Amino acid sequence: MEDLFCEPFPNSTWYLPETFPFRFQLQSHRFRKAYSFGTLLQKKEEDQQKKESSAPALLQIFLQDKYNDYDKLFFRDENQGFVHRVPWLALVHDGYLIPCLFQMQSFRSELEKLFPDQETVFHHLAKYLLSPSNEAWEHITGFYKAYLAKAEERIGFQIRVFEPKKTTFPAVMKQIMSCTQKHRILPQSSEVPLRNGTSKSIFVASLSRKYYEEIDSMYGERSHGGIAVYQASHEGKQHFGDNSHNMKAWMDIYLLSMSDVLVTSSMSTFGYVAAGIAGVRPWIVMIPDPYHPRGADEPSCERAVNIEPCFHFPPWFAYPDQPGTVGPVARCEDVSWGLKIVGG
Repeated sequence: MEDLFCEPFPNSTWYLPETFPFRFQLQSHRFRKAYSFGTLLQKKEEDQQKKESSAPALLQIFLQDKYNDYDKLFFRDENQGFVHRVPWLALVHDGYLIPCLFQMQSFRSELEKLFPDQETVFHHLAKYLLSPSNEAWEHITGFYKAYLAKAEERIGFQIRVFEPKKTTFPAVMKQIMSCTQKHRILPQSSEVPLRNGTSKSIFVASLSRKYYEEIDSMYGERSHGGIAVYQASHEGKQHFGDNSHNMKAWMDIYLLSMSDVLVTSSMSTFGYVAAGIAGVRPWIVMIPDPYHPRGADEPSCERAVNIEPCFHFPPWFAYPDQPGTVGPVARCEDVSWGLKIVGG
C-alpha cells in the first residue's frame, strides 16, 4: 500500500506497528476463526445456561462475501453491546458496508453528523483517504498530460468481464455501443463528424486490449479526426498480490476519475471507485452475465442514481422490503441483490 497511497493522517501509517500485541494472532487462521464475532455469537446461543464470559481482547469481524448467518448478525443493533466491550477489532471485508451501517441506530446518528449529504459519503472518504502516492501521481499525471489534457471532453470506459470464457466479446461490445450511441455519448457512426468540431478523448480501462482496439478502429484518429482513443495498460487477468499490477490498476482508476463522462461495468467495484472519486454519475453497462441473464427488452445500460457504490452482499434482513428496516437505502441498479444509499 505504501507505494500506492499516501498515509491517511499526519504521523500515521497504514501498517500495524511491529509492537502491536496481536500481530502473530492475526496471522493465524485458527485464532481468527476462534475469535470471530460469528463464532462467539454462535457459541453463546448454543450454551444459554453458561454465564456470559468476559469480552476477548481481540475480535475479528468477518464480513466478506462468504460470511455466514452468524457473521451477518453484526448488523443487528442488539449485538453491538458485546462488540463495544472489545478493545481491539479486526475487520475483514472487501466491500462497502456503509448502506447497512446507516440502517443501524448504533451508527446512524454519528454517520449523519459526519455526512449530512448521504449520497456523497464515498466521494468524501475516497478523496480524503485514497490519495495517490508520489510515485503513483507521477504515472497518473504523466499519462494525463501526454494524452488526455488537451481534449475538450474526456470519456472514460471501464470494461470488466468476470466470465470471459462464457461472455463473448461481441456481446459485450454490442452492449457498450448500444448504450453510448443511444445516449449520445458517442456518434452513431464514425463517419459522422462531431458537432462544433469538439475534440474528445476516450480512455479505456480494461484487462483486455480487444476493447481498446475495437473502439479505436471505430472512433480513433485514423477514422475520425475529432476523437482519440487511449489505453494505459492491459494485463490480461487480475494478478493478486502483485504490486506492479496494483499500481497500473490504481493509475487506471484515477485516470477514469478525471473523465467528464464515465461508462462503467455492472458489478464492478473498480468502476464504483472511479465514479466515487470523480463525483460523476456513471452510465452502467449491463455486462451479459451467464448466471443472471437479462431479458431482450431490458436496457443495455442505466444511469446511476448517484455516485455511491453498491454493497453486493448485504444480509437478508437489510433489504428495504423487510419489516422494521429503516435508512436511506434501495436495491442497486446493476446488482438486484445489492444495496446502495439513495439519500436521506
